[in-house]
Amino acid sequence: MDFGVLSTAHIGIDYVIPAIQASEHRVAAIASRDADRADDVAAETGIDRSYGSYEALLSDDGIDAVYNPLPNALHAEWTRKAADAGRHVLCEKPLTRDPGAANDLFDYCEERGVTLMEAFMYRFHPRTERALEIVREELGAVRHVEATFTFQMGDRTDNFRLDPDLDGGALMDVGCYAVSAARNFLGEPDRAYATAVDRYDSGVDSHLAGTLEYGDGPTAHVVGSFDAPHTERYRVLTEDGRVEAADPFGPEPDQPVSLTWVKDGEEHTETFDAVDHYRLQAEAFADAVDSGRTPRVDRAETVGNAAAIDALYESAERGESVAVDAE
Repeated sequence: MDFGVLSTAHIGIDYVIPAIQASEHRVAAIASRDADRADDVAAETGIDRSYGSYEALLSDDGIDAVYNPLPNALHAEWTRKAADAGRHVLCEKPLTRDPGAANDLFDYCEERGVTLMEAFMYRFHPRTERALEIVREELGAVRHVEATFTFQMGDRTDNFRLDPDLDGGALMDVGCYAVSAARNFLGEPDRAYATAVDRYDSGVDSHLAGTLEYGDGPTAHVVGSFDAPHTERYRVLTEDGRVEAADPFGPEPDQPVSLTWVKDGEEHTETFDAVDHYRLQAEAFADAVDSGRTPRVDRAETVGNAAAIDALYESAERGESVAVDAE
């Protein structure tokens, strides 16, 4: 599969482009609104073709699919334009914070015969798959999940992550991983309660902490923040044990990782060789396109995450618990 990349975002340059190039697939073109920037990145990364507009890349008949790492507020617009051009779309997370808009995007792509997948790369890491398997097959009922992703923004007040017009905010940028993990272990929540801080007076959250509530008793606590040192972890507490992992969302491609789980007081530690989960993501996406099968990160997962994110924001704005609505 030949990919085109919309924009010269660092996540693409540092992670996704090398991952695709290490697979049997190819990055054939890259586009930027700055033609010189596109030329420079293409030369640096060994990409054949570069374009000074996203429209020009989408008109390239040699492109099968696009990777869309544009700012959050542009995901929907350029996913639609890619679908109009007949290109399959691997779109960075979060696809959108609005569950209705997410559903509409999947409908739009289906009507045009293209595959859409949200790029939650950590879902493709063998450790993530094993953690879900342990919770599903080895342990008893889940009682509580804690999931956190934080880093310090520092004084970078011009960062696009702080721009409300681009759908910035800590929950959208990193907290969405915590929400995704909680939902994958517990399913869809009924209600959400959250508090948020806007330390930069930017119009978006620099820190959001929330609780997802389930009708039969379990809860999840999720945190996304630009105001605390880099921390990534989740812990799943069950009626008979727990599962926990450090750095579960963004381990480097050359970083071995481990998973600890306890059942009835007996502790187990499993180790995993270094793996590039961005490469596994690209390969899984391409396989889904080629086979016509539903991608692992499917409509239900994306819409469910958007619904939980939207409810957490609504709760933070209203100062009270709100229902989670995926409609």
